[in-house]
Amino acid sequence: MNRQAGFISGWAQREARRIQKAIALLRPGIPGLGGVWADIGCGDGIFTSALYALIQPDGEIYAVDKDQFALDALVRNFTESYPDATLHTLRADFTRELTLATLDGMIMANSLHFVADKAPVLTRLIRLLKPTGRLIVVEYNTSRGNPVVPYPLDEHGFMELGRQIGLREARILSRIPSSFLGEMYAGMGLA
Repeated sequence: MNRQAGFISGWAQREARRIQKAIALLRPGIPGLGGVWADIGCGDGIFTSALYALIQPDGEIYAVDKDQFALDALVRNFTESYPDATLHTLRADFTRELTLATLDGMIMANSLHFVADKAPVLTRLIRLLKPTGRLIVVEYNTSRGNPVVPYPLDEHGFMELGRQIGLREARILSRIPSSFLGEMYAGMGLA
């Protein structure tokens, strides 16, 4: 029993560190508390939790992913940490048309590297943002793909893509070291 408690404690500590790193990446792009946000390609919710930590208590989040198992894990973990939060989940492929509320912002953390042709997808997604809405992209800062990150988007690629799709004030917000591919960055632009 003691070994199991140590494993759970170790797992919880690793998850807490992952969320703290996600908060560090997102913090410079979050203007304040509240608002309606989406986590596009949310997976199991590390960045959803980080986002809510920055916009709580009045923030509202739409979590979108095509993997129902990931969404189920997100709901279990998220509601345990934030039982009073307003969280909507949507099982959907974000590369297709989405119907969501008008958003103050959206994050896309480690989801764009699965999309080969990013410009049409982002053009469609930023239409969901209010005129002052923020798009925050978190990716590995590499231009070399691999089986896990098939279509990478380094920070220079993000800046070029931002110009291409008409993001205003596109910039790199933050960078952190990563044990996988060396570095992650957060880039942001306004709709």
